[in-house]
Amino acid sequence: QVQLVESGGGLVQAGASLRLSCAASTRTFTSYSMGWFRQPPGKEREFVAGISRSGGSTYYADSVKGRFTISRDNAKNTVYLQMNSLKPEDTAVYYCAADKGLRPTTIATMDYWGQGTQVTVSS
Repeated sequence: QVQLVESGGGLVQAGASLRLSCAASTRTFTSYSMGWFRQPPGKEREFVAGISRSGGSTYYADSVKGRFTISRDNAKNTVYLQMNSLKPEDTAVYYCAADKGLRPTTIATMDYWGQGTQVTVSS
C-alpha cells in the first residue's frame, strides 16, 4: 500500500502561481508513474498531468498545457505540480495518484490516491 499526501493548495487571485507537492510513503517510488487529477465543484474528476517512472515522459491535459509543469524528485519520493497563470476554471480539489502501470493519464488505471488539496482561484 502507498500513502500519498498532497500539500500546497490555497486561495489565490487569477494570474497567480502555486506549487503542489505530493509526498509518497513507499520504498519503491520509482516503480510508479504518477499523475495529478482534479475535480471542480459539481463536475467529475479529470486528468491534469502525468509523469513516467523516470521522469523522462510527461503528459498534460490540453487545458493546462503551457501553464502547468509536472516533475518528480525520486530521491525525495515527491511529485510536484507547478501551476502558473492560474484561472478561475482551475478551481478544484487536486488529487495525486500513483500507477503501477505505464500511463498515468486515466482515472480507472491509477492504483493509489491521496486525499486531495483545495485550489481556489478568484477573478
